[in-house]
Amino acid sequence: MDQCKNTFIMCYYFRNTAIILTIIIITSLPPQMAQMAKEAVDAQKLRSEFLKVLRSRRVGEVRLSVEPAKPVTNPLFQEANPPRFSEAMSACPKANITNLKNKLQEENLYLITEAVEQGRVPVLILSMKEENNTQKKPAVVFLHSTNKNKEWLRPLLEAYASRGYVAIAIDSRYHGERASSITTYRDALISAWKKGNTMPFLFDTVWDLIKLADYLTQREDVDPARLGITGESLGGMHAWLAAAADTRYAVVVPIIGVQGFRWAIDNDKWQARVDSIKPVFEEARIDLNKSVIDKEVVEKVWDRIAPGLASQFDSPYTVPAIAPRPLLIINGAEDPRCPLAGLDVPKARALEAYEDSHSIDNFKLIAEPGIGHQMTALMVKEASNWFDKFLMR
Repeated sequence: MDQCKNTFIMCYYFRNTAIILTIIIITSLPPQMAQMAKEAVDAQKLRSEFLKVLRSRRVGEVRLSVEPAKPVTNPLFQEANPPRFSEAMSACPKANITNLKNKLQEENLYLITEAVEQGRVPVLILSMKEENNTQKKPAVVFLHSTNKNKEWLRPLLEAYASRGYVAIAIDSRYHGERASSITTYRDALISAWKKGNTMPFLFDTVWDLIKLADYLTQREDVDPARLGITGESLGGMHAWLAAAADTRYAVVVPIIGVQGFRWAIDNDKWQARVDSIKPVFEEARIDLNKSVIDKEVVEKVWDRIAPGLASQFDSPYTVPAIAPRPLLIINGAEDPRCPLAGLDVPKARALEAYEDSHSIDNFKLIAEPGIGHQMTALMVKEASNWFDKFLMR
């Protein structure tokens, strides 16, 4: 697989030869994987099936409504030593505006989607204060990583707002305002394994993002045709899957999030991803009378808490379903949670989908050399450039 891995990096540095290198990727795959890469994805059917799964565990779904909220002054981080500064986010391009913070307009609100506690989606929106301006703006949704919150993303929101975007962040399920302690998310994952009645890993938040799109596309200041979505790590997975489920997300940039769940199981590369939410796998190991966490435990947990994540909704199917919309996937070349070799088939299928739709320039995968599971300044800048290219018109 080393040849495939190097090819990914070469595709980034030598974009003019991307088509030739794509042939190298496909022909260097094992026969079974090469055949998978050639299989077409029925995006409409996939979205229909995905929506059925997302809707299957809704509790007390209600008509979407909006309630006012107050700014969060002390956001909850579900980690012992929460971070205070992000060098990567601080590198985001920002307009040179004097007293920017005083010229920003902040909105805090709740979207009510279900008649349960987690059905209140906390939303933070930043934009520039502009009098008598009725022109609709592009909007970008930002999604945080595990154990963080929407307030953590404020540097990105401010930077994008300064450049003319409506910038939005939400708290993912069991995070931020939707958490009550530093173990809320962990406890929700274990409960989902035990009871099978919620989908706190990815899918419940994807549902929230569909509802968020309902709201954003009705706002007077948002151009519904220019809605982007991005996120880091857990947020990158949310962005990828929400875009696969909902075509209203017109430009997509998942950062250190896209991976092959089935590939990781089949190739014994699941450990780093499992370690990121290990308590639920330990609980499953005990329940399954196993002495150690093995691939059977991993597969059963995914099937229980996110049905289809390691099968029909995995990256070989959901990544090409985003075509022809602009999609930039950004990963670290050495990321153990998102191994590049696991993206061989998703990338090959995506390239075929974008070729078929005559939109090959709308797809790009960047693998930053020497970087593991970490969002870098380069990644933030590349994402910014991608959104400007396709949303600022």
